Amino acid sequence: MNPCPLPPSRLRAENLTLGYDKKIVARDLSLSIPDGGLTVIIGPNACGKSTLLRALSRLMRPDGGGVWLDGEDIRRYATKEVARRLGLLPQSPAAPGDILVGDLVARGRYPHQSLFGRWREQDETAVREAMRATGIEALAQQPVDTLSGGQRQRVWIAMVLAQQTPLLLLDEPTTWLDIAHQIDLLELLRHLNRTAGQTLVMVLHDLNHACRYATHLVAMRDGQIVAQGMPSDIVTAELVERVFGLRCIIIDDPVSHTPLIVPLGRDPADAST
Repeated sequence: MNPCPLPPSRLRAENLTLGYDKKIVARDLSLSIPDGGLTVIIGPNACGKSTLLRALSRLMRPDGGGVWLDGEDIRRYATKEVARRLGLLPQSPAAPGDILVGDLVARGRYPHQSLFGRWREQDETAVREAMRATGIEALAQQPVDTLSGGQRQRVWIAMVLAQQTPLLLLDEPTTWLDIAHQIDLLELLRHLNRTAGQTLVMVLHDLNHACRYATHLVAMRDGQIVAQGMPSDIVTAELVERVFGLRCIIIDDPVSHTPLIVPLGRDPADAST
């Protein structure tokens, strides 16, 4: 349990216990997402990163503790109200049938429409801007299931951007993207964070990307938060070895001047014979 009071923020978790089928995967997690920041959650596979993100977005009900959104227990909001305040890109989204790219992106406007509301100019603008930002305008009339993995990922990101929420949660958004498109996407998300003031929370696997783009880094292992703060304040060779079991040295990134992890080979004494 976190002995220190959490700072106020739009999205926070207190003493979360999370599990599946009665198996606990995380216990006593407390986390306050810095408003206006770009928070990145890192850690090895199966450490609880995606589970925490699911709890923060109300996709799963915690076994203990709670999630607070804008000062209220997130479970008290109607589903549509949560979707107006918080957008989520899950790890493996699935598109229905042969839906066209433009129609899928337009679904991001659903939380802003009434039951019998008509399509408005502001909806059209939001969709157009989201597609332009992700570079998929030329794909608008193509069926989503004909696209490459990388193209499909950009379509899903456009749909979440069209939702225009002040909080945006993304679970491994760079999946399926080549290195150039990974950087393009991360630069886009940082631009949204800096210019539009969106609060972003991402799960990333690439530690160097996390260090370069995060304003707040959360390191997890075995269902626990082991460190959090600015990357330059918390990322050390000792932390990387503790979290990932990886021997490394830390140098200064010559471009961003953030920590850059340089892996070392396995210690010969640890190698199997």
